[in-house]
Amino acid sequence: MENLMTKNIGEIVAENYRTAQVFKNHKIDFCCKGNRSIVEVAEKSKLDPNLLLQEIETVQHQTNDDNIDFKTWPLDLLADYIEKKHHRYVEAQIPILNQYLAKLCRVHGDRHPELYEITEHFNKSAGELAMHMKKEELIVFPAVRKMIQSKQYGRTLAEQHFGTIQNPIQMMMMEHENEGDRFRLIEELSNNYNPPVDACNTYRVTFSLLQEFEEDLHRHIHLENNILFPKAIALEKELSA
Repeated sequence: MENLMTKNIGEIVAENYRTAQVFKNHKIDFCCKGNRSIVEVAEKSKLDPNLLLQEIETVQHQTNDDNIDFKTWPLDLLADYIEKKHHRYVEAQIPILNQYLAKLCRVHGDRHPELYEITEHFNKSAGELAMHMKKEELIVFPAVRKMIQSKQYGRTLAEQHFGTIQNPIQMMMMEHENEGDRFRLIEELSNNYNPPVDACNTYRVTFSLLQEFEEDLHRHIHLENNILFPKAIALEKELSA
């Protein structure tokens, strides 16, 4: 338990992603704001830190063959995984959700004006995420792959046009936080993705897809903020030493 107290929550989830559910249950942001301690998030959420630690330890001791230890993956493989799994998921789901949300606004907007706000926030997020992922695919991920090759073949690390990799990473993390904040607003406006009593099946499906989208985004951001980015910065320092 003392070992957990010395780590930030992003590190805890990086070591065992099953612990993410504990933080989700208490509405604690472990991805965009994963650099906080257990004590800090417990105080912010008015929780007993010891009880929070007990919940985390209980989850850690559960066995699950499907749990993947992403921390052991080579960085270029992790970058490929994020791009092919999470980026493609976002690209595929955005037009589907846009269609559903537009329909909900037409049919239910008069009785539920919050749908217009939800749609506005989602459309803004969709546009920002599209640009954000393209920057990762054109700048950050290729830089990671070049560093891996430099280490593998003993080459000198070529100077990048953006300087240190910390520069684009800092921008990516700021954009992650913006989208995390935006989806917290969507979550609040949708009553934690609980449709109203007069909701039709389309209404329920849409809220379910929105919740799934947010959960995928959390895992996506976690893999970058808490594993890929810190390791990329450490690798650059190693190669520059």
